[in-house]
Amino acid sequence: MSGIDGLDGNHGVTGFDALRRAMAENAEEPEGPARNARAEQLLAEAEKLNTPLAVIEALGHQLKVYNYSSEKAKMFVPFARLLRMWDERPEDFDEYETHSLHWVFKWMTTGMLDQPHIPLAAMEKWLGEMEQRYRLAGHSERAVRSAEYSVAAHVGDLARAERAYAAWLAADRDAMADCHACELHEQGWWQAQRGRDEEALDLWAPVLEGEFTCAHEPHAVLASSLTPLLRLGRLDEARANHLRGFRLVRSMESMRSAYADHVEFCALSGNEARGLELLAERPAYFTDDGHPRSRLDFTAVVALLMDRLTELGLGDRPVPGPAGRSWSAAELAAHARAEALALAARFDERNGTVHVSDRARARMAQRPLVERLPLGVRAVRTAASVVVPSVPLTAQEPDLPDLSALIAEARRLSDTLQPNAVEAWAAVARAAKGVELDPRDRAEMADHEAMDLGPEGTELFERAAALYAEAGDPGESLAARARAAYIRALAGDVDEALTVVAGLYDEVLALYSTDGTGVRQTASVLMSRARILMRRVHEAEEDAVLSEAEQAVREVLALVEGRTGDDVRLAARVAEGQAMLAELAARAGDVEASAELFTWAAAGFVEAGLPWFAVEYEARLAGLLHHLGDPAGCERALGAALEHGGPHLEAIGRAQLHLQLAEIVGGRGDDEEAAEHALEAAHWADEAGEGPALGALARHQLGGFLLRQGRWAEAAEVLESALPDLSAETHGDGAVVQTQWWLGDCLSELGEHREAAERRLQAAEIARHWPEQHDHATLAHLAAESLGAAGLPAEADRAYARAGGLWRELGNVHGLIRSLRARAWLALRAEDGADTARELMTEAVRECEVALGGTRAEEEAWQRLVGELGHTHRQFGDLLARSVPEDAEDDSIRAVLEASLAQVVEAIVVFASLGDDALDARTGAELAAGWLAADLSRPAEAAARARAVLDAYGGTDGSGKARDDETARTRRAEAEQMLGLMEEQKS
Repeated sequence: MSGIDGLDGNHGVTGFDALRRAMAENAEEPEGPARNARAEQLLAEAEKLNTPLAVIEALGHQLKVYNYSSEKAKMFVPFARLLRMWDERPEDFDEYETHSLHWVFKWMTTGMLDQPHIPLAAMEKWLGEMEQRYRLAGHSERAVRSAEYSVAAHVGDLARAERAYAAWLAADRDAMADCHACELHEQGWWQAQRGRDEEALDLWAPVLEGEFTCAHEPHAVLASSLTPLLRLGRLDEARANHLRGFRLVRSMESMRSAYADHVEFCALSGNEARGLELLAERPAYFTDDGHPRSRLDFTAVVALLMDRLTELGLGDRPVPGPAGRSWSAAELAAHARAEALALAARFDERNGTVHVSDRARARMAQRPLVERLPLGVRAVRTAASVVVPSVPLTAQEPDLPDLSALIAEARRLSDTLQPNAVEAWAAVARAAKGVELDPRDRAEMADHEAMDLGPEGTELFERAAALYAEAGDPGESLAARARAAYIRALAGDVDEALTVVAGLYDEVLALYSTDGTGVRQTASVLMSRARILMRRVHEAEEDAVLSEAEQAVREVLALVEGRTGDDVRLAARVAEGQAMLAELAARAGDVEASAELFTWAAAGFVEAGLPWFAVEYEARLAGLLHHLGDPAGCERALGAALEHGGPHLEAIGRAQLHLQLAEIVGGRGDDEEAAEHALEAAHWADEAGEGPALGALARHQLGGFLLRQGRWAEAAEVLESALPDLSAETHGDGAVVQTQWWLGDCLSELGEHREAAERRLQAAEIARHWPEQHDHATLAHLAAESLGAAGLPAEADRAYARAGGLWRELGNVHGLIRSLRARAWLALRAEDGADTARELMTEAVRECEVALGGTRAEEEAWQRLVGELGHTHRQFGDLLARSVPEDAEDDSIRAVLEASLAQVVEAIVVFASLGDDALDARTGAELAAGWLAADLSRPAEAAARARAVLDAYGGTDGSGKARDDETARTRRAEAEQMLGLMEEQKS
């Protein structure tokens, strides 16, 4: 600060004005010990000025920064000193400091509740003094009754709390009442504590919707709403409020209780891993002791989260905790519980009740309200997957009746192609140890074990074949050997598999012709042969190979169709055959036929009661329909795949289907539903361990859809979460740039302009290397806007100049002109920058005129250029009017205003040439010209301008049809005001 007038090189204050500037600057610093220490230093400097008001203001500043920090316990000392000064010399306080002194009485009274070393009797005495002083000052008792409610609610005196609550709401709001947002927060909190969650959320609605805000709202309301929303099952709102709210409290040291609410939300919604991330972000929260009440809140939810992890079998997991040692979840659970109960006991000892301890225990004993609530941000599943066997197992020695039941159930599942048939036969194998089974049972056990092993199951298939033969089923024996051949093909030995299956094919047909086996067994061998030939198709798409495979598939269909009856296996053969023909049609280039065949195949599986088999083909169908330009059909197919997969669909498949649906649904403009699919895609990608790849892409999409809904804070959280995993190598640099771009837009909307500029510049740096430079130019321009809004004019000017050069190279006149205008306005803000500003605006006008003087463009582009010229003249006029120095001579002021008016008149002429399309722009310029004429003491000209505006909107003689939209009403009102003022001047 050494360069600021009134401060010496060592940050010493040399005057009252400098002190005020220093306190204002310190107030803008982040909450925390550094800001508090600076406030203490400024108080010491104020005491040297020998000005009582300076000391009063410095004490007030110190009190405020203490209150908004983790050192709240320090605020009582400066307040006591202020109160003593007031009682001794109230005339030293100006109006603002008098108001502030009474205002912070509330902080003192309720602040004592947070400090268990302050006796309850002292609080009651202080409450009485507050009431007396407010009465003497003429204030309503609303703030007093609110404070009384807080005391009663804290100690658990519910009857008194309800009386005080009612009196609080009944009293008039006045200058001492808390802001609407803070009052509604506390009122809703009380309703939630009393079990009235719906009423709480109704009270909080105006704060959540942005109608009422303050320095700590909606931050606290968003946090307080989380558990009530979970209890009510309003999960989408809970998710949104967590993402919005955590972003607000993340950097605010004084909001430990609200931060604790977010940790609690994670523990209650299956987001334990995120809860650990939150703890790791705020290590000081474990030990900061300036505000015991919020420390109690924090330690209680830490215990809750650690108990949850321990319950999930993760008690030995390393977790973030108090500094100085390492912690496991189980160790931290015990530590946090003990600390929470010790803190609660201190409060209860002070209060003479057990209310605080009861509440702490209840909070730590909560159970999860939802198994898992996907948030869209990066997540790691904390709980290990638990595999529940499909068939109950027993440690008892198996007996034949139980074993018979297991075999019957396993055979039923395999005959109907149920997904858990393999597991059921595995259960039979475990139960049959030491028991002699007949060859058929042993054959099926070996067969299904082989299916489970995949390429390593060849020998088991051969063993199953031998057992089927021993059991008197030669057809099934051949089918098992055919399955073994197919396994060889999957392992890459297609030629050997074809040789083997050719012999089996001949044998089974011969057997079938003499009724030596049935349709099911014969179809199994033929289908294995067809599958092996399809593997060959994958290796070589020659016409002969395609034809041979198609012939093999049609043989299966010729054998089975019309003979399926109630046999699920045979119905599945038909459906699979249709799917094979669909794939062959696609490889032959007949996309429409392929889509039709996949449709039949999927329908066949569903009709057979095997919907999970339809999923693969519905997904393939979706791709074909997308290629055919049928997004509605594509969406239906993807939705059907999700529905038919049900619980049997693997996490990665579910993620892929949701991601495709997000793209399709987003393409038709339903951003809300698209966001839901992207959210599910991110969740299931994380479950599948694909968070860094597929999950990052899903988060990228989710952030974009949230942004399109104007949900800036949620989108920012998701996009920031996606960025660490997005890479040009995996996702393409376009996805990286788009994510940075979207994030910059979100941050700009949230007022985080410096951060927005950083993101936009990072994206521009990547786009700089692209062959097409439009994105590079746009990002440079947006970065310049953010730099300007962040109060960095020099950096903004350089970015605008960079963008302007790119726009010029691209031949984009509009971008070039806008960059010049923006630079002109930046220059005007600089000291002695008026001349530069005029030069830049002159150049913008010239670029417009040059573009219009060239070859006439098509009509729409021409009109857009004319409009750009009109806006440039209008802005030039505004810039000139604002460039007049405060200490300028009258003649020079008049000359600048005349030049300004000339530019605005030029704008009117240009806009008039565009007719009704530029009516609002023209009337805006007319009014600006009218006010300039008034400033130049030409009331008649100003009145004429006003009448022109009224005429334009049909507002003078009644002959025209008056427009009645908001713009027209606003312009007419301003014109009538101007006309009235000018008439008064003439009279």
